[in-house]
Amino acid sequence: MSADRAAPLAAVILAAGQGTRMKSALIKVLHPLAGRQMIRHVLLAVHEIGADRVVCVVGYQREQVKDALAGLPSIDFAVQEDQLGTGHALQCAATRLEGFAGDVLVCCADTPLLTRETLHEVVRAHREHGAPATLLVAELDDPSGYGRVILDSDGGVLRIVEQKDADEATLAIRLINTGVYCFSWRTVGPLLDRLSSENAQGERYLTDVMEMLAEAGTPARSVMLEDPRELMGVNDRAQLAEAEAVLRDRIRKRLMREGVTFVSPESTLVDADVQIGADTVIYPCVVIEGVTSVGRESVIGPFTRIADAHLGRGVELKGWNLIAHTTVPSGSIVQPYVRQGAD
Repeated sequence: MSADRAAPLAAVILAAGQGTRMKSALIKVLHPLAGRQMIRHVLLAVHEIGADRVVCVVGYQREQVKDALAGLPSIDFAVQEDQLGTGHALQCAATRLEGFAGDVLVCCADTPLLTRETLHEVVRAHREHGAPATLLVAELDDPSGYGRVILDSDGGVLRIVEQKDADEATLAIRLINTGVYCFSWRTVGPLLDRLSSENAQGERYLTDVMEMLAEAGTPARSVMLEDPRELMGVNDRAQLAEAEAVLRDRIRKRLMREGVTFVSPESTLVDADVQIGADTVIYPCVVIEGVTSVGRESVIGPFTRIADAHLGRGVELKGWNLIAHTTVPSGSIVQPYVRQGAD
């Protein structure tokens, strides 16, 4: 899937914050989800919709983030030394987008549930309606903590009010900002220099660009997020577990649609980079991790763990097996309690 190629597409991924609520020595965006670091889920999605260039805004533990993403194509890094808000983060990214004249998609690295389909729709709608900016919005029963989106009578975005700056009437609004934007860079890029930190948090809000555009008579448009679960950010270990559950459910359902049978789906854990051939049957309490491939028409017995291994076609693991860092030839039958390649 790729967005309309009418204009070049770049993506900016905001990944500078530490994530102190994780209570971890490791920066939040490098915590794994379904076998893939959080930020990699976002990067893969923007690459899949055709982003020609990706600028990752880093700050805390920036060398670790750079090392973790080494080897991925078309990624540049901008450093945000002090975290002075989302507007400041995009100002930092602008140094890497000098001369760029296409569209810029902005996402946060701690929203790993955003799908490529949703991001594609934001870019498609942006190019279709021709406004200088497009905002992904959602309607929540409990909008606490999110910026509220104020629309005009024609559906244009008048402004976004952060919760700490909102009055009682504004707090009652349920339409919220997801933090995903698509900008026509020629128009929006120059506006970043006008951002002010005169607000309750003393930060440069990227959301202030919406009000600038409305005042100029060219308001941003919005796209509604159909599944609010995609909005789930990861701020602590509990939310990490919730996001992991959603991702693993997506993986199982995708594989089932591709012809894989799970005898007990809810007890089976499959990582994001695992490939499983059609007509394979997987029994309960199986864990398949890392970069693993399982050939067609295989049978994986219960209480089995497979990690970074390659199983040929028609392999049968009887159960209670540990198969790691090895290759199992097609047609093999592995008896129970066998450890293969695990030492």
